Amino acid sequence: MKENSKHVVVVGGGFAGINLAQQLYNNPHFRVTVVDQNNYNFFPPLLYQVATGFLETSNISFPFRKLFQGKSNTSFRLGELQKIVPEEKKIVLSSGDLSYDYLVLATGTETNFFGLENVKKHALPMKTVNDAIEMRNYLLQAAEKATVISDPGERRKFGSIVIAGGGPTGVEISGMLAEMKEYVFAKDYPELNIAQIKIFLVDASPTLLSPMSQKSQRYTYDTLTESGVTVKLDVSVKDYVDDTVILSNGEKIETKILIWAAGVTSKVFEGMPKESYGRGRRLLVDEHNKVKGLDAIYAIGDTSFQTTDKNYPEGHPQLAQVAIQQGKLLAKNLVAQLKQKPMKPFAYNDKGSMAIIRRNKAVADLPKGLFFRGFIAWAMWLFIHLLSLINYRNRLKTLYNWTAAYFTRDQSLRMIIRPSRRE
Repeated sequence: MKENSKHVVVVGGGFAGINLAQQLYNNPHFRVTVVDQNNYNFFPPLLYQVATGFLETSNISFPFRKLFQGKSNTSFRLGELQKIVPEEKKIVLSSGDLSYDYLVLATGTETNFFGLENVKKHALPMKTVNDAIEMRNYLLQAAEKATVISDPGERRKFGSIVIAGGGPTGVEISGMLAEMKEYVFAKDYPELNIAQIKIFLVDASPTLLSPMSQKSQRYTYDTLTESGVTVKLDVSVKDYVDDTVILSNGEKIETKILIWAAGVTSKVFEGMPKESYGRGRRLLVDEHNKVKGLDAIYAIGDTSFQTTDKNYPEGHPQLAQVAIQQGKLLAKNLVAQLKQKPMKPFAYNDKGSMAIIRRNKAVADLPKGLFFRGFIAWAMWLFIHLLSLINYRNRLKTLYNWTAAYFTRDQSLRMIIRPSRRE
């Protein structure tokens, strides 16, 4: 590593941050420090399978320090970003200060509860590994409680599950729970009347999977309803009081289980000017992902809002592929800048969208109007997501669990594990 190498601090080890770091591996002109509040990278699209006990946490996550072994210029710092000091080119973390030559914010998003305090307090979010483990524990504990409750009204509350949000996460968790009701709950909980378990999927939009094609939306709706899921569109959750979900049309659903997959918002950091933020609290960036009005600070992935791409004048969708492509290009642009060569403006290459619904059922919208559904789309979804996992170990373990689950329609990972807290 060169003595005058530039220090690149990447806050956030998700799709965007990791792809940037990997692009700069062993480059002697740069020192890279990846900062994250967790000591591991994880794969968000498969969180719902951890939450339902079909994958282990280790299948979709991997420690940063092991990932960076043998990378001479790349290191990891555990900490949470608390403040940015642009004039001093440093950041304040929960674990101390860190100086930078280039700061890259790849902090992703957090759950948006839209100001609904009761929902925030009592609903189950689906954004982090901790969320997935908490959901798995809660669902299993709720089922255990239901087996010993004699009051029919109270038992119905445990048997009603409301999922808020008709995007990929909401659709995937609804389909998985419908399949578990059919093939798992009846075997695990013979004390329960499985026919009384009700699954509701609620979304404020007039369609499910609103960014996808009408064919995908219709197939998804039909598949879920055929699976026993009650889909309620054009209606949103307004409150959650006394075990009752209150909908915007006045309807009420009594339930002990509200799963929240209804929206995300970006994070706001002390030290960043208010003018730097745009819609959804995303950071306004130029064509090279540099935060407007600030020197040497960049934002990539879900937390960035870029309007210079002619095909996306209203900003890019908050998708993994956008984050991956922005991370890779920014790394190349930092190298070009150091060599005093022109930087390349970002233009998103849309490779398509897909969503899994349940076993053998999925939808895929590909470029040039190509549309796939059913088993072919399901196989494509599995293949793409398997390849997207961060290393071979994760891919092999996930493939093994998926194969076992496919042939048995079951998995033996439904354990309630709550570690005791110690400082």
